[in-house]
Amino acid sequence: MRILAFSDLHRSRVQADRLVEASKEADLVIAAGDFTNHRQDLAGALALIEGISAPMVMVPGNNESEAELRAAAPANAIVLHGEAYEFEGLKLFGLGYAVPVTPFTDWSCDLDEATAAGMLAKCEAADILISHSPPKGVVDVASNGMSLGSTAVLDIIKRIAPPLVVCGHIHDCWGKSAMVGNTRVMNLGPTGTWLDVTPQN
Repeated sequence: MRILAFSDLHRSRVQADRLVEASKEADLVIAAGDFTNHRQDLAGALALIEGISAPMVMVPGNNESEAELRAAAPANAIVLHGEAYEFEGLKLFGLGYAVPVTPFTDWSCDLDEATAAGMLAKCEAADILISHSPPKGVVDVASNGMSLGSTAVLDIIKRIAPPLVVCGHIHDCWGKSAMVGNTRVMNLGPTGTWLDVTPQN
């Protein structure tokens, strides 16, 4: 299965046009949150990628709420936030928002670690874990040198060992990947990353 995955589009028309064109070759598109900026005009942000006709799985970033994304998502998209979804035998689980809570103002959609852990506890197995926030200590270092990832996301990786975790949120780590045990963790960014995935039995 050929999957095109991205995060943190942030209303970039240039990147959106590239994603729309690339998606013509995709069996599935995964979007790991942050389509807009400061929760402004999500419908307009998603209109930039309305040319994607492949099935999509999305999680909300901290720049859009779950309710806002569910209301604005196109008909070919599934929104996950603490839920599992199976696509042609591929098991996916998604968690949106920033974890832990950010120092931003009230526009940011955040979860504390305890709430995130409770939502992730429902995940027993996944081929791909989609998380807006990276795991703590993995592709999560900001320009100031701080590690801004989530301990709850790291704990679920250690517990269920999914083959692949895709995330975004920390712009300074776009395009970077690392291993946690046998799990590949990828901070996607908006340029689009190709994943060739075979569902586990």
